[in-house]
Amino acid sequence: MDPTAVAASSGLHARIAALDLIANNLANSSTTGYKMDREFYGLFAATSEIDANGNEASSQMPDMQKQWIDFSQGALQTTGGPLDLALSGQGFFVAQSPSGPLYTRGGGFRISNTGELQTPEGYPVLGKGGSAIRGLTHDPIHISTEGVVKQKNRTIGQLEVMDFQNKAALDKVGKNYFSARNPETKPTPAAKTAVEQGKIESSNVAPAESAVQLVGLMRQSEMLQKAIQVTTDMNKEVVEQVARVGG
Repeated sequence: MDPTAVAASSGLHARIAALDLIANNLANSSTTGYKMDREFYGLFAATSEIDANGNEASSQMPDMQKQWIDFSQGALQTTGGPLDLALSGQGFFVAQSPSGPLYTRGGGFRISNTGELQTPEGYPVLGKGGSAIRGLTHDPIHISTEGVVKQKNRTIGQLEVMDFQNKAALDKVGKNYFSARNPETKPTPAAKTAVEQGKIESSNVAPAESAVQLVGLMRQSEMLQKAIQVTTDMNKEVVEQVARVGG
């Protein structure tokens, strides 16, 4: 295959992957606590056919080596809801799912019929020591910046807010949950993080920036498609000319 077409095809593949990533970011720009994905490009060595001297001819092709999660904080929006909670600083709320602990910045919680603090998906929100926060009623609730939950001047529990030294060890689960890739990777209590009651953290996706990137990638993809088409037409023309000479 023509080296120019190979390079263009590799570049097109990388752009298509980036388009999927940005489209997903835009689709979740209004998801509470969502953290956007970003891409990291690199080159990989591709070995082609044996050259005239009997050596392997290799070339470097563009490739999206990996995508990474941008954990920068989103804007805090005031809702006034007593069970809307946001974190100012690093760290995550902890929820217990059937498959293990999940970590989230989405603090739109609820009280179940049994008086348990839960996520919208019904996962128990954990307090200090790893136990669920239970015994809540529908009376006014106060949650301090330290995460202490009180009703009628009675302390119900304290929210567990944990953080990871290496956030690259986290994988996304759904829209705004994360899990530790290795179960042996343990979080530690988040330092200097305040719980803000009556607020939620919006997505950290910048729609305008993502839209500009999307347009740029689409134009690059169109150019690469044209490059592939041009090389294909040129190769076809060469073959036809050789056929005419041979005839």
